[in-house]
Amino acid sequence: MVPREEIVRPRSASRDYLGLNKGEFAVLRRLSTPQRIQDYLDGMSPNFELEGETCLSVREVLRQRRAHCIEGAMLAACALWVHGEPPLLLDLRAERDYDHVVALFRRGRCWGAISKTNPALLRWRDPVYKSLRELAMSYLHEYANKRNQKTLRSYAGPFDLRRFAPDVWVTNGKSCWFATVCCCTYSMFSGLRRRS
Repeated sequence: MVPREEIVRPRSASRDYLGLNKGEFAVLRRLSTPQRIQDYLDGMSPNFELEGETCLSVREVLRQRRAHCIEGAMLAACALWVHGEPPLLLDLRAERDYDHVVALFRRGRCWGAISKTNPALLRWRDPVYKSLRELAMSYLHEYANKRNQKTLRSYAGPFDLRRFAPDVWVTNGKSCWFATVCCCTYSMFSGLRRRS
């Protein structure tokens, strides 16, 4: 394993660095703004994982044109990276419900989020949040299970996907669970309880 200080993290990701073909990279180049990325994800079919749990790479999401939240978040993060923004994820942790992962972006000093999910209420967030806690709290009201219980409890991030080689999460032909488990395991979790 390469020590952290020796890892080269390019500001923007080139086609060669990512290992994508011309067509795949062209799609990411066209997704030149966070809103265009969100629109692209909104037009994509949900990944209902009918043949078992998946964690598709960016390449597989582009090929299959379907995604669930972590898959969509990785595609969004990669598109942002192609345009010179860091590929950051935020993990929203829940009790008695599914976790949710979003791609982060900044405009000025404010945070916004891009997301792929079935309920539209858990998707896009405008870049108006001064902190990640504020952004995470914006999901609290809508984050409920089928019993209408509020389930969001904490968040983790930002997690920089540049920690991994692109063949782990961008071009992997099998599964990207390793990257997602590391994202959820190594990040610090912050509770959403009221501060004293």
